[in-house]
Amino acid sequence: MDILRIHGGTPLNGETHVYGAKNAALPILAATVMVSGTSVIEDVPDLEDVRVMMQILERLGARVRWSAPGTIEVDASTINKTDVPAELMQRMRSSIFLMGPMLARFGEVTLSKPGGCVIGQRPIDYHLHGMRQLGAKIDEQHGYIRCTTRRLVGTSITLDFPSVGATENLMMAAALADGVTVIENAAREPEVADLAQFLLATGATIDGAGEDTVVVRGCSNLHGSAYRIVPDRIVTGTLLLAAAATHGEITLHGAQSGHLGAILQKLRDTGVRVDVDRDIITVKCEQHPRAVDFRTAPFPGFPTDLQAPFMALLTTANGTGVIHESVFEARFKHVDELKRMGADIAVDLRTAVVRGVQSLSGARVVASDLRAGAALLVAGLMADGVTEVEGVHHIDRGYQSIERHLQTLGARIERVSNQVPV
Repeated sequence: MDILRIHGGTPLNGETHVYGAKNAALPILAATVMVSGTSVIEDVPDLEDVRVMMQILERLGARVRWSAPGTIEVDASTINKTDVPAELMQRMRSSIFLMGPMLARFGEVTLSKPGGCVIGQRPIDYHLHGMRQLGAKIDEQHGYIRCTTRRLVGTSITLDFPSVGATENLMMAAALADGVTVIENAAREPEVADLAQFLLATGATIDGAGEDTVVVRGCSNLHGSAYRIVPDRIVTGTLLLAAAATHGEITLHGAQSGHLGAILQKLRDTGVRVDVDRDIITVKCEQHPRAVDFRTAPFPGFPTDLQAPFMALLTTANGTGVIHESVFEARFKHVDELKRMGADIAVDLRTAVVRGVQSLSGARVVASDLRAGAALLVAGLMADGVTEVEGVHHIDRGYQSIERHLQTLGARIERVSNQVPV
């Protein structure tokens, strides 16, 4: 197991490009199951989760390959299995995205309960309830889910919560269903709209993706297409926060500021300078930021995936900031590790009170999940001395070669083989 060793205290400076979004790539790769012909997906990040999804597709019988850096080709015409490998599902929660596409194309699929980061309850009940409304029969036994249908039929579905995963799964299933499906209280995240754009490119008929109500008119066939996925807004936000935390100045190319309204506004509220010019975002911070309060919420609210790295920024802010985590109840696991570095944070259930200190100190810390790892990276970059981050495999699930990306901006960070401290 590797660790990331960070010599903190160096401001990030320079320019870099934002790569495609993991949270857009995974459902789009799952959607290729429904396509007759070859799908070419461009600007895909080379991440552990992406490689797991590719392995799943291959085990199902699809032909999958990297045709160029950042480009994946999928020919799903050769799929000959409907049992998704349990050991691979346990490695990645997003494998649940295969439920809708497999059910729509083959009329059956068997899955196990998905794995992934342990950040609180993330039930798949919304997925299952929606599939039943579309006409699927679902049998759950011993951790396995067996879904079958003679034919999916369009209907009206109202989600109790605007779940991104459920919205995407139902949208994919409905694309090949008979008739019209209306999804109310749908998730509005950019990745939902991006999946819809891919499906539209293959011949699907979808209206309203990215809004509260999505209307899908089912069709009999989807054709192959080339598609470039949307830039990763979470990677963008993490880099912006790292630059602000280190009192640096960076420019990101290929970003989409419209997907980052809440985070950009909060950064401005802290006193950080944020300039936007089409797909270019520049941040500059010359002094300690001001403390701010925020509450995570579904898009267009403050993204829960950036709560942890923003907390790291607030650890040395002037004043006291209050963070309320309204999406996941177990997403403060990074707090104890930040406190090891000298942060002053108190947690009461889903609320964290962050009192700014003069500086953090390097320490050996452990990433418990993907976004906690991002917080520890930001903290290590801003801290005095050396920080060693364990649990790097979590970070690798969402950030492509993060140490090389940060090195191009002047960070003193390296990946080394983990050694038990003496």
